[in-house]
Amino acid sequence: MKLLKVLAVCITVLAMSTLAMAGTLEDVKAKGFIQAGVNGSLFGFGKADDKGVWKGLDVDAARALSAAIFGDPDKLKYTPLTAKTRFTALQSGEIDVLFRNCTQTLSRDTALGLDFCQVNYYDGQGFLIPKKLGIKSAKELDGATVCVLPGTTTELNVADYFRANGMKMNPVVIENTAELAKTFFAGRCDVLTSDASQLAGTRAVAPNPDDYMILPEIISKEPLAPAVRHGDNQWKDIVNYSVLATINAEELGITSKNVDEMLKSNDPKIQRFLGVTEGNGKALGLDEKFAYNIIKMVGNYGEIFERNVGVNTQLGIERGLNALWTDGGLMYSPPFK
Repeated sequence: MKLLKVLAVCITVLAMSTLAMAGTLEDVKAKGFIQAGVNGSLFGFGKADDKGVWKGLDVDAARALSAAIFGDPDKLKYTPLTAKTRFTALQSGEIDVLFRNCTQTLSRDTALGLDFCQVNYYDGQGFLIPKKLGIKSAKELDGATVCVLPGTTTELNVADYFRANGMKMNPVVIENTAELAKTFFAGRCDVLTSDASQLAGTRAVAPNPDDYMILPEIISKEPLAPAVRHGDNQWKDIVNYSVLATINAEELGITSKNVDEMLKSNDPKIQRFLGVTEGNGKALGLDEKFAYNIIKMVGNYGEIFERNVGVNTQLGIERGLNALWTDGGLMYSPPFK
């Protein structure tokens, strides 16, 4: 039995290595689309609308990658994944890249055979409650029934928080995001805990959103980032710089509306970024206009944020940590040269 287990592990590792060594970019080009793992039920980040059109901040990150590779933002097929199945789908090769509000952690980076790319949303865990409970702070949740997703950093964080504050809780664990929300809205839980962005998306689709509030405490750091299989450095670079391109464009003042005019700029940084001066595309194995295509077809990071989750959407989220570094946030791009 021990020998069989060792063989099984070896086969799994060999399969993952083969997938990485095969060259994901070549595979994607050969089939003509990117298979992207997404949430599937998180409004504002990854969800199909009533017409079947996929929308959200993570979806737009996938569309940016498609624009970089194909010059078309919609050469994508989406695989909805739960928190439990998301990493297995990537490890097995079922998907090419994971764009699903995933927190980068040391254990995931080292133990799962995955690499995380540039963070596309800085988040933190919070608590959503019905206003009728009259609670103003998470410190008042002793004895609460808590809805939480299994197999997530959320599950560990909330247990740590209650323990550290000398409180007890009764967890209600449900794997599917949509079903967990239904359980909470049905009144089976006193509180729903998750990333604050996910709570905002859940609240936005509540039967009566004004009946709920997010408590002020943020109890963790949740850097959410796309992930790829370990070992394919070129693919990681491409995914990484497709996200960074949206950030760099905002830093340079380039938008989907002015990008054509910006092609005429005399600024060497803009010329290199938009492919007027060649080199960046070749370095990644892409067309020299890959960044131009991303911004023209999908937009810069600010446009993507405001369109999907910003203050004028149902979620009404401020930029906060997701503002550019020049505006007090954490979004910062290395030079494109």
